[in-house]
Amino acid sequence: MLIRKFDTKTLDYIVEQMIKTVGSSKDEIFRIGEQCRQDYETLTEELKEMKVLVLDTIEKGDKLEIQSRFARKRLSEVSKHFNEYSEAEVREAYERAHTLQMDLSMNRHLEKQYRERRDDLERRLLGLDETIERAEHLVTQISVVMNYLVSDLKQVGEVIEDAKQKQDFGLKIIGAQEEEKKRLSREIHDGPAQMMANVMMRSDLVERIYKERGAKEAFEEIRNLKVMVRSALYEVRRIIYDLRPMALDDLGLIPTLKKYLQTIEEYHESTKIEFAIIGKETRLPSKYEVAIFRLVQESVQNALKHAEASNISVKVELRRDQIIVLVKDNGKGFDKDQKKDESFGLIGMRERVHLLDGELTIDSKIGVGTIIMINVPIR
Repeated sequence: MLIRKFDTKTLDYIVEQMIKTVGSSKDEIFRIGEQCRQDYETLTEELKEMKVLVLDTIEKGDKLEIQSRFARKRLSEVSKHFNEYSEAEVREAYERAHTLQMDLSMNRHLEKQYRERRDDLERRLLGLDETIERAEHLVTQISVVMNYLVSDLKQVGEVIEDAKQKQDFGLKIIGAQEEEKKRLSREIHDGPAQMMANVMMRSDLVERIYKERGAKEAFEEIRNLKVMVRSALYEVRRIIYDLRPMALDDLGLIPTLKKYLQTIEEYHESTKIEFAIIGKETRLPSKYEVAIFRLVQESVQNALKHAEASNISVKVELRRDQIIVLVKDNGKGFDKDQKKDESFGLIGMRERVHLLDGELTIDSKIGVGTIIMINVPIR
């Protein structure tokens, strides 16, 4: 059997062309998204003005309705007692009733136009919002591909000569990165993005409260807005910290864990987090520190979000040839015997431990809590 080797230069050239094409597509989608954002802002301003016009028109129509009713009543009275009024008075009553009726009819027509325009603007804004969201999603997906091409495939031909190995290697990398990007996208969408959208809605409410109820209640609403903005800022910082805590490279695993757990406890005031270290505190190879940090991070987040625990205990035991981590909470727990698909978080934890040739044990009971034990050999 003749085994031919790939020309690595040719492969690199192909990858470079792919990067250019993908980059061009990303830029085009980004421009579309930016244009949609500009249109969204313009239409939002127009919608605000249109809502004001609708309210003004309704208010004016109510006044015209009252005036028209009195004018018709006056005309009816003049018509019944025609001989008691002069020709000028009769003409004036008729003309006023007619004029008010025409004004009222035009006002109603104008109100209908304003309402239709307002509804059309709201529909267009919904469409633009969907387009912006899809564009952001596509840019995120393309960024994953770009990162994969630039970081992992550009020089892979010089290392891996066999085509099957290259394919398996690339698929694993892009699969892991895609899942990570999806997780990050979900966190941003469910966290800061939702909070900021709520801030936008509440900011519109502040203006209405100021007009209708006065400055005192408006300032109270502003204080609530500050709390929401502070929460959004915390979520953004947490997501950035999740991507790669810089302290992990500078200080090591134990100080980074201490700082992380302290920050989480300060934010979740109703939850007590205890941290204990057994053994001599020392630096570990980078891959172990990153993996152990992520495993503790995922365990604590599960205890907070899903188990709703009020007490979490984290113990790390450092031995000469292994590291043992114990994460215990008093949350809701779950039935281990119930067959169901594991969450992406648990799958990711098992995969990390497996890559380090370690063991992951999960013990949980409903209403009692969960204990997660991780044992990783240090080579």
